[in-house]
Amino acid sequence: MDYKKYVTLVEDWPKEGVQFKDITTLMDNGPAYKAAVEEIVEYAENKEIDLVVGPEARGFIVGCPVSFALEIGFAPVRKEGKLPREVIKVDYGLEYGKNVLTIHKDAIKPGQRVLITDDLLATGGTIEATINLVEELGGIVVGCAFLIELTYLNGRDKLEGYDVLTLMQY
Repeated sequence: MDYKKYVTLVEDWPKEGVQFKDITTLMDNGPAYKAAVEEIVEYAENKEIDLVVGPEARGFIVGCPVSFALEIGFAPVRKEGKLPREVIKVDYGLEYGKNVLTIHKDAIKPGQRVLITDDLLATGGTIEATINLVEELGGIVVGCAFLIELTYLNGRDKLEGYDVLTLMQY
């Protein structure tokens, strides 16, 4: 399926010079959203995955229906202060500053095979930080799946050695 025809390109948002890829128009088209989720599920089926992990918030949009279809759990990765129990955290760089991501300390058991999902692979910083959290807990990242990859930002470089699926590339 040509998923790009379901993504709305928004010029100069959130700031001038940026062309935002709006996936809400993919999500509000039932057959297109279902096909995208099913394609990620198909990618994941032969990887013997135990758990899907996704960073907030759009990683939830991709990861939750994938985990549901695979009949396995989903573990959220959230910004600091958003998870109620004991967490581990990782600092990572943003274009203008730093951010902190956290995951519950008991979310992943050592040896669990994990698929990481998100809507967008851009610079790779968020996913690299998510991988670090998974691996710190002893998880094994067996794949990373995205709806969109912005190839000009070279985020895949930070994921060298990991299996990556993207449904669309810009």
